[in-house]
Amino acid sequence: MRPTSIAIRHWVFAFILSLIAGFSTAVHADEAIFQGGIENLLAKSFNDKTQGAQQIAESGDDRAEQILKALLDRQLFSTKSDKTLVFFDKDTDATQAKQVVSGEILPVTDVKSLQRIRTNNKMRGVIKRLIANIQLSNPDPVKRLAAVKEIMGKVTSDQIDAVKTLSESEPNAEVKREMETLVQLSELQSSDEDVVKAAIIGLKGNMNQQVRPKLEDLLTSESAEIAASAKTTLEAINKKVTWYGHLETLFFGLSLGSVLVLAAIGLAITFGVMGVINMAHGELIMIGAYTTYTIQHYIMPNYPGVSLILSIPAAFVVAGLVGIIIEKTVIRHLYGRPLETLLATFGISLILQQAVRSIFSPLNRSVETPEWMSGSIQINEVLSLTLNRLYVIAFCLVVFAALFIVLKKTSLGLQVRAVSQNRGMARAMGVKASKVDAMTFGLGAGIAGIAGVALSQLTNVGPNLGQSYIIDSFMVVVFGGVGNLWGTLISGFSLGIANKFMEPYAGAVLAKILVLVFIILFIQKRPRGLFPQKGRAADS
Repeated sequence: MRPTSIAIRHWVFAFILSLIAGFSTAVHADEAIFQGGIENLLAKSFNDKTQGAQQIAESGDDRAEQILKALLDRQLFSTKSDKTLVFFDKDTDATQAKQVVSGEILPVTDVKSLQRIRTNNKMRGVIKRLIANIQLSNPDPVKRLAAVKEIMGKVTSDQIDAVKTLSESEPNAEVKREMETLVQLSELQSSDEDVVKAAIIGLKGNMNQQVRPKLEDLLTSESAEIAASAKTTLEAINKKVTWYGHLETLFFGLSLGSVLVLAAIGLAITFGVMGVINMAHGELIMIGAYTTYTIQHYIMPNYPGVSLILSIPAAFVVAGLVGIIIEKTVIRHLYGRPLETLLATFGISLILQQAVRSIFSPLNRSVETPEWMSGSIQINEVLSLTLNRLYVIAFCLVVFAALFIVLKKTSLGLQVRAVSQNRGMARAMGVKASKVDAMTFGLGAGIAGIAGVALSQLTNVGPNLGQSYIIDSFMVVVFGGVGNLWGTLISGFSLGIANKFMEPYAGAVLAKILVLVFIILFIQKRPRGLFPQKGRAADS
């Protein structure tokens, strides 16, 4: 073998040995740091314990985060006999503990044999930062984002350098943006004007909750350039926040409009077809809400999601049957006398309210919101959409579409439209108007019951629930055009949005008064509403 090749192999072998030796030394060094941290946690001094927590975090050991979290949650103990560090949670399992280093299970016969590793406020603050530092390098972007938000506003200079380095290679756009925001917020405190101005420019359009207060502090800066730059950036952010505020108001307006449409759409059918002023319509909504409450609390108490879904057809049937009974026993004898139907249905509403008070008591009841309807969708730092209101909007559109199909594509819908447009001609063509009236009133009452299901997810269920929506329902029907579904939909959303946009300036009560005044003036110009009913009898 040639001497040259032997020499090359010798150097390669030596290089590999050096790498192995270096790696082994690093491993032992990290293990030594970890063991040193464990020993310091067992010390009595809080300074030693703090140093031990820092050593454990710096060791890079996989157990570091778990140990620090247990320390923070008061679940880190040591045995009094041999000072072995253990994880112990008496609320979860008071019979056994788990050794920190070996991971072995340690039976606990007496809780007094364990001594908790105590911390103070200063140490807990250090531990939180150490956990955040560990999580900043976590492979899960959700945990990295949570770590950045955890140290936002209370970051140290060492952490800033680490975050700045990590942000350069951060693959997740949201995490990277938060890291850059954190760095820029810290740079606002720099003594270098160029660094401050660069940070101000970088924060333009940033809606993080901590950005605006920091920029407002710079408006009084001794440097005119910094103050002017901060003002420009702050104005741009405020415009963006205002725009998203309008979007949030629009969302709340649409959710209120959905409630108004659901409450009014059944009334639009009965009022438009039969000319009946049904003051008990709100109580039919209340019956739907109490049907939801009954199913959830007495029939399926452990399944709030399933019970809510089953409540939709149940509320439709229960409220629809009540509506048919009201039509056959009272309203049928009062056709053509709208004032008397108003007084009769008002009396029925009082009877239904008292019946509910006698059965369920006068106290308000709450309906549990299913897990899939809880929470919100966070669009950005200033805009979030609550899921229950999103579901109500979607539910309103689904109910409207189903009712529209029923009225346009079925024989019942054809007969309803015929009777509403010209009752006499419909009778002459063989349509049984009395049967259509009963089915129509039942359909409108059933939809009112469905509205009660939706309202049970937004407010408490009580005997006076319907009274809060009866006047608004009539306003929606009259404004949109009596008996016109599209008019009801558009007017409901329009009034809901108008209410929400006026409330910040006029207040909730005055906003409703202004809407009512507007409708009165509008009806003076268009007595039949936005979309008047068509037919030979429409002008009568």
